[in-house]
Amino acid sequence: MSSMGSRGLKVLPSGRPGRGRLYVNLPDGRAVAWYDRRANRISVLADERREEILTALRPYLTGTVAIGPPPVPTAGDLLRLSLPPDEDLAPNRPGEALLGALTYGTAGTRARHRLRQELTVRQRMGEVLDALAETEDWQVLHSIHGVADHLLIGPPGVFCIRTVQGRRQRVVIGDLLLTVGRTDPTPDPRAARRAAGLATRVLSTPVTPVLAVVDATRLEIAPTLRDVRTLTPATTSTFLTNTPTTLKPPDVEALYTTARDRRTWHPQPSGA
Repeated sequence: MSSMGSRGLKVLPSGRPGRGRLYVNLPDGRAVAWYDRRANRISVLADERREEILTALRPYLTGTVAIGPPPVPTAGDLLRLSLPPDEDLAPNRPGEALLGALTYGTAGTRARHRLRQELTVRQRMGEVLDALAETEDWQVLHSIHGVADHLLIGPPGVFCIRTVQGRRQRVVIGDLLLTVGRTDPTPDPRAARRAAGLATRVLSTPVTPVLAVVDATRLEIAPTLRDVRTLTPATTSTFLTNTPTTLKPPDVEALYTTARDRRTWHPQPSGA
């Protein structure tokens, strides 16, 4: 979504469409205001442009809207304001890379079928997590390349989620390997641990590895598997409800701001 307002002001979303804030930017990209849809409040950074800002935002406003100077910015606010759009992971959809491969790739019929199956399970899990992010307590990122299919941040902590295709078969998860039906075992538990370990180092906070199994007829988990959590779309809400709270709302927001910056995960080489 993008619209041109008075004198070339642009209205751009922060995060996935329909969520987060709408920023009003000058043609050079500098923000002059933002509209917080959850709080129904416009924070104006350039008061001399107030009427222009209201004109640009009018199509998106609902109900009685408060208008005024922004609250004292947090460190997270300052980081978010300075984040270039190309570095922002928040707009990523579940299975973003798979969507690109299906749209522009040259894979054969069988490979494309496998890609579509994998995309479907990531989208199924993504829908469940996005529903959580509709509340003020949770934030979710999708498709962090080389790290996680989904990263969930909320009061119970940070969860690095790897999706697994159940293929309507029995799924057996052990300490080191995962088996779907009669196929060869795969090292998904170890991959989940590695990804969560990387996220723990990068975010400087404990991150829990999670395997999200979609479309399994039966799920068997080794009793010795305690460090990697397992869930399904149907058990996600119960799993999170039963996990003790460890983060306060400002912590959630600060971690989300750091995590949504692509450079957090893939820093530029020195001198680049």
